[in-house]
Amino acid sequence: MGSDGTWTPVDPLGEALHFLRMSGVFYTRSEFTAPWGLELPRMDHCMMFHVVTSGSCWIETAEAQPRKLQPGDFVLVPHGVGHRLTGVPGARCCKLFDLPREQVSERYEILRHGEGGTPVHMICGAVRFDHPAAAQLIALLPRIIHIEAANSTYDEWIPDTLRYMAAEASALRPGGETIITRLADILVIQALRTWIERDPAAQTGWIGALRDRQIGRAIMLIHRDPARTWTLVSLASAVAMSRSAFAARFASLVGMTAMQYVTQWRMNTALTHLRDEDVSVAVIAERLGYQSEAAFSRTFKRVMGATPGSFRRPSE
Repeated sequence: MGSDGTWTPVDPLGEALHFLRMSGVFYTRSEFTAPWGLELPRMDHCMMFHVVTSGSCWIETAEAQPRKLQPGDFVLVPHGVGHRLTGVPGARCCKLFDLPREQVSERYEILRHGEGGTPVHMICGAVRFDHPAAAQLIALLPRIIHIEAANSTYDEWIPDTLRYMAAEASALRPGGETIITRLADILVIQALRTWIERDPAAQTGWIGALRDRQIGRAIMLIHRDPARTWTLVSLASAVAMSRSAFAARFASLVGMTAMQYVTQWRMNTALTHLRDEDVSVAVIAERLGYQSEAAFSRTFKRVMGATPGSFRRPSE
């Protein structure tokens, strides 16, 4: 609640998506002509996506039947599994990294492949979520998230965004690759939001907990201030619940106790500091509210399975 006793509007799910800290690995403007087929390798810790800007094609995975992608469709492969894009199902495929690509910038390239027949244009790419807690969300996602342009409930701004991307991709004016990559990042987040809003699987577990008015707020408070000396009493009080009711509902929705979650989030935060910053373990321990480096290191090893030093970013 706010200082005046009123309930402060919050968006725990939106904040959680913000904490995931997405970064692009690569983006490709793909120009295919029939007959063609492309095999994409497994990319661990990445999500791959494809946007069809003109023409149509098929996506094939080992776990599911081929799906046809139409103009304006957006498909996300959340677990980075290997898959195939083809002009027709079952077409012979070339491996992505065996094909020549035109490098436009450090993370943006143009791929041309095929034998001159009917064209298909796409924007493809891979993104990575840098925060360790992203695993909580990604583990819940299906093998493929397919957002169809023809869906009657499709958000209107998404096709507008896709049309803008297509125009930028066809012209590639100065700064065009920057616009395309930023729009692609937005579409990935929107695809996740769409799945969360529509799929029954998103109503349970950690995501379901984020959507709960009181438990979601408690999770957000932990995320915002992991160093605070949280207790069951202080968390329950912050969301206007009794200690026993809060403890039961938190464990039921999240799958662990509130205090286990506090510790897990602190260690996730510590892991981010270790990977991204050149600071000592003692400084990180102090930031997260630990009275000693030794106490922090013991907890870190228990939760993460290794010492803090083993997760250090390699020296340049």
